[in-house]
Amino acid sequence: MKENLDLHNLPEHVAVIMDGNGRWAKKKGAMRIFGHKNAIEAVRDTTEACAELGVKYLTLYAFSTENWNRPKAEVNALMELLVMTIRKELNTLQKNNVRLMAIGNLLTLPEGCRQQLKDAIAQTSQNTGLTLVLALSYSGRWEIMNAVKELSRKVAAGTIAPEAIDESLFENHLNTHSIPDPELLIRTSGEMRISNFMLWQLAYTELYITEILWPDFRREHLYEAIYAYQQRERRFGKTSEQINLKQNG
Repeated sequence: MKENLDLHNLPEHVAVIMDGNGRWAKKKGAMRIFGHKNAIEAVRDTTEACAELGVKYLTLYAFSTENWNRPKAEVNALMELLVMTIRKELNTLQKNNVRLMAIGNLLTLPEGCRQQLKDAIAQTSQNTGLTLVLALSYSGRWEIMNAVKELSRKVAAGTIAPEAIDESLFENHLNTHSIPDPELLIRTSGEMRISNFMLWQLAYTELYITEILWPDFRREHLYEAIYAYQQRERRFGKTSEQINLKQNG
């Protein structure tokens, strides 16, 4: 499948909703955290494959604001797993020239987890290859509301006029202001929804749904998703004739 890819038509930004860890564990008669632990290999393989292909940004929906409502034992285990994984994978990120970023309400993370994340982001900040973005304690609605509040404060303070607010200014107040919108969103486990993820940024993103549960996801599945993306015509509201005219003109 990799040989079939057009390396001149890669999505610049791939986002992934990593779903199915709990179901994967349940199928094996294990606790949900077993699925989360085995998902690390999927993260590693997908990250390495994106870096090798030349994808510039990979965003992983690692923990939503709604996930805080899960059983306390599972949440605590997830936080511990996150800290351990960041610490363990840091050298690999450095070796592969991967820059780490994070989006979401990071202040709600446990202090130790937040510090590990902050250190890893600082240590990889000069890397120039793939940018790996972790969405942690993140939700699209929270992000939009946060941007609205920040803009409202600036209007109230008189630093910006209401009529000056346009799409560009609004986007500058989102967590993702420094990165492009995803061209491709992959969701594993077959669920047909975006689960409060990047609600603004996914306006024209191509969606790819696979029945594969996240712990079983490997680079071959990533190649299949990118290949499917490359077969689509991205019109952005225009007609096929307009797109062809522009490409041929």
